[in-house]
Amino acid sequence: MGMMDQVKQAMQMRKETKRIQNEIEKITCEYSNGGITVVARGDFTIVSIKVSEEALQDVLAGKPQRYETMLTNVVNSALKLVKKQTQEEMTKLMQGSGLDGLMGG
Repeated sequence: MGMMDQVKQAMQMRKETKRIQNEIEKITCEYSNGGITVVARGDFTIVSIKVSEEALQDVLAGKPQRYETMLTNVVNSALKLVKKQTQEEMTKLMQGSGLDGLMGG
């Protein structure tokens, strides 16, 4: 393979990697528990957190630790869910792109 072919291949890989990254960032997952709902995105950022009045009762009752624990658990669960879905989608996208062989897939 000549130098120009290698450069073309590298540019194509970069373009395909960027496309896959953009697709992954579009993924969102929602997880709810105890009156708290968290939406996480494929780039592992939190899109939103919604808290019902019911969930805030622990804070109002002087038990903020319980609320904080629940919030932490819901956020972590949303991130685990989006991680799983992102990995599944990444596998599908890479199989269709030709990058899977280059990435050891």
